[in-house]
Amino acid sequence: MVRAQPLARLLLLCLTHLSPPGACDVAGGAGSVNSLPAAGSARLAPSFDAATPKNVTALVGKSAYLSCRVRNLGNRTVSWIRHRDLHILTVGGYTYTSDQRFQASHSPHTDDWTLQIKWAQQRDAGVYECQVSTQPVRSFFVTLHVVVPSARILGGPDLHVDMGSTINLTCLIQFSPEPPAYVFWYHEDEVSGRKQVISYDSARGGVSVVTEKGAATTSYLLVQDAAPADSGRYSCAPSNADLASVRVHVLNGERPAAMQTGSAGLSDSSRAIALLLVASLLHARLRSALLAS
Repeated sequence: MVRAQPLARLLLLCLTHLSPPGACDVAGGAGSVNSLPAAGSARLAPSFDAATPKNVTALVGKSAYLSCRVRNLGNRTVSWIRHRDLHILTVGGYTYTSDQRFQASHSPHTDDWTLQIKWAQQRDAGVYECQVSTQPVRSFFVTLHVVVPSARILGGPDLHVDMGSTINLTCLIQFSPEPPAYVFWYHEDEVSGRKQVISYDSARGGVSVVTEKGAATTSYLLVQDAAPADSGRYSCAPSNADLASVRVHVLNGERPAAMQTGSAGLSDSSRAIALLLVASLLHARLRSALLAS
């Protein structure tokens, strides 16, 4: 809801000369009101903290926070302006837009003026201006990036492996400001339509998952001793992105033109991790056999 009454009252006071000369100054370009010091007084000019981030990345559907730190603000006003349409979003603590997702916040006795954008959408991406009502105005620009995390399984959409070999799937999660809280793997039998979460301690055995979290998160699924029952659709489902799927075909001596292996297309680091997983599984089996004997 637009709150224009305080601004209108102050303008009226200035126009009717109820305030001393020089006490009021309207910065029409910013849509804000400057309260200037009396003649002869001296103070430091407002300045922006250079350490404030100029690029902010937000996850679509989550809140975005744009910071502006102003030193020596005095009794001047801070406004936030969207450059896409030069729309004045906030002036001081007031919101000047009907879009209630936008809100300015300021903690007393601090230099921080934060613009919050709730439920960020891709159209919110762009340049925002933090403007101080000096003459001329002083501005600090922040660029907002709104990203949609995505997941993909390398080697898709179809992967062919020999019976008895190892199914090696790599899921890459990108464009996320933070790693996913979890990554689930699913296996769907396309004949029966049965879909289930892949369990590491299932009766089948020989299943391992390793997830490396970082700027880009990678999750590796290894299924040893592939059998025809392991054919079907495999899906990688991170907590912060839509799932990605690939079809796995376990072959019994057949050699289609698109023949691949479970490790095809993987980087050296991926192959190293796969080898370590296989080695650890073999070690566990050997240890179990020795204990059983």
